[in-house]
Amino acid sequence: MTEIPRTRWETSENSGFAAHFSELIATGGDIEGEARLADALLPRGATVLDAGAGFGRVGAALQARGHHVVAAEKDPDLVAMAAEHYPDLPMVRTDILALTPDLLAEAGHPTTYDLVVLVGNVIVLLAPDTEQRALRTLAALLAEGGRILVGFHMKEAPTSSARAYPFEQFVADVEAVGLKVQHRFGSYELAPANDDYCVAVLSLV
Repeated sequence: MTEIPRTRWETSENSGFAAHFSELIATGGDIEGEARLADALLPRGATVLDAGAGFGRVGAALQARGHHVVAAEKDPDLVAMAAEHYPDLPMVRTDILALTPDLLAEAGHPTTYDLVVLVGNVIVLLAPDTEQRALRTLAALLAEGGRILVGFHMKEAPTSSARAYPFEQFVADVEAVGLKVQHRFGSYELAPANDDYCVAVLSLV
């Protein structure tokens, strides 16, 4: 089996993440911006894989909108938090690099998806030099016509452990694995593209 390296998330201090989102939930803050855009990309009742799901806020929002969602998260604390906040959200505890049709099938989940959600800076918190590998892994799980929704800070992410990921380098990695950037925006509200934040919709070439 190919080695699964430790992610930047695993090798850094991220203790404030859970507290931040717990407070947002408790105070009625908006935690569904990514989900609203994802929902707009989909037909009703679509299959969605929330890769690097955290505690499941995006996947749960899409599930509430009638989609068939599977969340994948490696961090045991976030998996436990997901079970607390969203007990009905199907969750697979796994690294993104280990997501295979066989693993999903063994867990009783679909092996292809209409949309893979990769938001919340997940791509800039992967293990170093695994961006192409992760994108290739997720591309292999796309159904016909399926797409990947990616969102990340290109320069300064909320955590110091995240890498800088210039758009040109991101595009090179995307194209190297047989994907293309179908759309690019500067926010989940479809702001114009900018140099700080990237929201991209990827499709197979």
